[in-house]
Amino acid sequence: MRRATAAEGAGESGLAKLIELHALNSFGDMLITIALASTIFFSVPTGEARGRVALYLLITMAPFALLAPVVGPLLDRLPHGRRAAMAMAMLARAVLAWTMAGVIAGGGIALYPEALGVLVASKAYGVVRSVVVPRLLPSRLSLVKANSRVTLAGLLATGVAAAVGGLLHLIGPGWPLRGAFLVFVVGTLMAFHLPPTVDSAKGEQRAVLHAEVHGEGSHLIHHRPPPVKASLRTVGPSVILALRAMSAMKWLVGFLVMFLAFLLREEPIGGLRPTVALGLVALAAGTGNALGSVLGSWLRTRGPEATVAAMLLLATCVTAAAALWYGVVTVVLVAGVAGMAASLGKLALDALIQRDVPEAVRTSAFARSETLMQVSWVAGGAVGILLPLNGELGLSIAAGVVGLALLWTLRSLFRVGLRRHPATPRVA
Repeated sequence: MRRATAAEGAGESGLAKLIELHALNSFGDMLITIALASTIFFSVPTGEARGRVALYLLITMAPFALLAPVVGPLLDRLPHGRRAAMAMAMLARAVLAWTMAGVIAGGGIALYPEALGVLVASKAYGVVRSVVVPRLLPSRLSLVKANSRVTLAGLLATGVAAAVGGLLHLIGPGWPLRGAFLVFVVGTLMAFHLPPTVDSAKGEQRAVLHAEVHGEGSHLIHHRPPPVKASLRTVGPSVILALRAMSAMKWLVGFLVMFLAFLLREEPIGGLRPTVALGLVALAAGTGNALGSVLGSWLRTRGPEATVAAMLLLATCVTAAAALWYGVVTVVLVAGVAGMAASLGKLALDALIQRDVPEAVRTSAFARSETLMQVSWVAGGAVGILLPLNGELGLSIAAGVVGLALLWTLRSLFRVGLRRHPATPRVA
């Protein structure tokens, strides 16, 4: 495993250490997910579970939707403390996991604020990790391939953690959380062993992330404008196209996670037991994620705009097919395709940021785009928990939402075209 993570210069640049740290992060997050799911979802009847998850969304994800837009800009102001920020995100989850282990058996309301803390710390780590990757990029790797390698390590660790967490849960509901505590303590120490270049802000500036489009939308202003407040508006039409499409795909993933979790438990499909049906959907989603990461390396020289649009088109078509021909095959297929589309689309978005955003402001762009993705997931999950448990209806609504996003994306794609030369965003 060490030879695999250190291949193609990743060992010398320090990327291998980040890959291992991300694997630990994914391992710990999965242990916490198993503990929460077993208490909030599986341990009670479906009706009560739906109320508990709705309460979870209200107390955790709703505040996170308000906090998420400031997480990226806040971390963007700490360019010299990225290792410390990642370590603190690990340490915070270690403390919260140990605290939750003592109260999770009762499933009381005290569990939810702690779950919110875990969620915020996890997303803060994700933002910083996206920012750090370009700093540790070996000369022999593209950013797409480096992100693909990091993502694959996290997915493999998640699969192992699912098995370990299941075994720990047999001992008691708090044991997966105690396991997560140990994992995050090790992760806290590993964060400080990342190379010092992680904390270097040499050559970086804050991104205004704003551009004015002229003509067909493919040219940006090249002069330095008067300083304005930084905000996520645009770093060029291609990046904005990908951001819109990825927001729709993240919305779809969040929707499917919440909607199918309750739907398949209440109304199993194909005569399958609820746990079997949920297991098949989870396996399909994980396989799709892994496949998207693998395909990311192969598609790195293709037009990222076309890749994002193609993934959104595929997700729309499969979701519509699942609504029309609702059954085991189509539900499993939509879970797998959504996972693959979100994974590969995110890699294409990263490639566009690498291509169109100068290095001086690239880390700022990564921080803001990551925050937008998380907010989109939360919005999709909220819709999934509120809809009636009707497969055809829910998937039809999902297909309609991503279909509208697809039309907007295709319109933008025709305006932007498939450019291979970077645009020049404003920098302040």
